[in-house]
Amino acid sequence: MLMYRSITEAQMMPRLIRLGPNLYGACFTLMKLLPAHYILGRAVRRGDLDDDTVVVETTSGTFGLALAMETALLGRRLVLVSDPAIDANLHRRLTDLGAVVEICPEPAPVGGFQEARLRRLAEIRAELPLTFCPEQYSNPDNPRSYGMVAEMITHTLGTVDCLVGPVGSGGSMCGTAGGLRESTPHTLAIGVDTHRSVLFGQQDGPRALRGLGNSLWPANLDHATFDEVHWCSPAEVYASTRKLHATHALFQGPTSGAACLVAQWWAARNPDALCVVMLPDEGYRYQATVYDDAWLADHGHLLPDPPAEPAVVDSPAEAGDDWTRITWGRRRYEDVPGTVPRTEDPLPERVPS
Repeated sequence: MLMYRSITEAQMMPRLIRLGPNLYGACFTLMKLLPAHYILGRAVRRGDLDDDTVVVETTSGTFGLALAMETALLGRRLVLVSDPAIDANLHRRLTDLGAVVEICPEPAPVGGFQEARLRRLAEIRAELPLTFCPEQYSNPDNPRSYGMVAEMITHTLGTVDCLVGPVGSGGSMCGTAGGLRESTPHTLAIGVDTHRSVLFGQQDGPRALRGLGNSLWPANLDHATFDEVHWCSPAEVYASTRKLHATHALFQGPTSGAACLVAQWWAARNPDALCVVMLPDEGYRYQATVYDDAWLADHGHLLPDPPAEPAVVDSPAEAGDDWTRITWGRRRYEDVPGTVPRTEDPLPERVPS
């Protein structure tokens, strides 16, 4: 019987589950536990996180929950800066774990809530004598932590021809793909984004999907990692999430549904190649939304006839509102025609401790 020192250590690695003849899911309970555990652990060993140091971070999702679990176990104080999109159940769990949650009520004119949260985070750090910020968007320990996932996948499955996963901070896909390519350089990486996210060249705008996409460019996102990029709509993602549950009894969130939509399509088109899809977190936060038919109908997200394949475009500017893909070809952002020019600085590379 396996014995673990903590619940976070027990849950931070995925289970590999067969979803088809040539498709496996790397199924996480809470994927962000891995970088949170790794980043804080290294900070403690370096002496950057002592008993009087306050952990501070900006988040509206599961990285905040992962930090709250870790800091509760470490006995450290935690301040999280979020926005109104944070759901009530997550907020209650964060505060129950001892975190202080500050909500930014209004978006910044450029960069939206992400920029507003970064500004408030900087103010909090200036007010406190000792802080440590994990900086999931820019800390290289974020993608570095996923080397363990790559080792696990390679040890268990051998050669992986394609890795599919959602992209938010860039950590999980860039780190895992980089680890896999140490032994199999040919391994494809397919990133899954949502429309009106700036990550792969679209114009920033309102997005219904949470957990993937961004309004600013994270320093941890290495565009040259990706062979393909897919943009998916909320209705397509929610239908795929529900199908994953109905077909495989995997109760996951919509980021998993988005990745699975693309991975199942790719695996069916490449029956002689092995595909692994990253499934980031479970579906309990979405029982009143994604898993509620009435909510889907009220918000116009019911999709009785999901598309069988994506439309193909040559430029991010050509992508409509439905499932679309582009051959990225491991190019730098600036080398892909039709990307929105990066006139603003990316999310800061490192905020001084």
